[in-house]
Amino acid sequence: MLLSVVMPAYNEKPTIAEIIRRVKAVDMPKELIVVDDGSTDGTREYLRGLIESGEAVDGASGADGPVRVFFHERNRGKGAALRTGFAQARGDVVLIQDADLEYNPQEYPVLLQPILDGRADVVYGTRFRGGGAQRILFYWHSVGNKFLTGLTNMITNLTFTDMETCYKVFRREVIQGIQIKCDGFGFEPEITAKIAKRRLHIYEVPISYSGREYAEGKKITWLDGLKAIFIVIWFRFFE
Repeated sequence: MLLSVVMPAYNEKPTIAEIIRRVKAVDMPKELIVVDDGSTDGTREYLRGLIESGEAVDGASGADGPVRVFFHERNRGKGAALRTGFAQARGDVVLIQDADLEYNPQEYPVLLQPILDGRADVVYGTRFRGGGAQRILFYWHSVGNKFLTGLTNMITNLTFTDMETCYKVFRREVIQGIQIKCDGFGFEPEITAKIAKRRLHIYEVPISYSGREYAEGKKITWLDGLKAIFIVIWFRFFE
């Protein structure tokens, strides 16, 4: 079984080297697909340095290697970066990994198990069903997440506890068979609505979480939340 780890990256210079190291340290057959989404803070230059040193290959060149890097010429959004990565995945299973340090790659085996057992087509990692250590952060951010997840559950008739989680794992034929249209953070409600419509076998697995504060990194805002409500309704009932 080959795992494809798809990592969108936008202005993650402080963490990109460490998260790549952590992914590579996971002891299983895998490929890492990094998609730089028009970074301007030095992330792009760091990734080009990996290519020049032979630690990675430029995916656009057609070269093959355990770490392949693709570059967007301008910032297009997380959904667009994931769309690029999904199209390039060659593994049996595809997993999304953010380029910060909030999620622990050592939990890949737990996330993969329901798929390897033949029980699941899709697995979400949940920060709200127990699991490992959780950093205490802002109450209202968690309220917003739970509200969006609850609304998604009402619309899809499913029982997610963490729709906005980074860790989403798919059989490759599942994710490559779904057309992703949202370019930004709307990917999360879009993919959730679309897998719900396909009546796939979906599991949740408890994970740990070391969330960043607002001053430390990008967070979803109330405006993203309003967009998410529209997106999940649109893709569930009208698209």
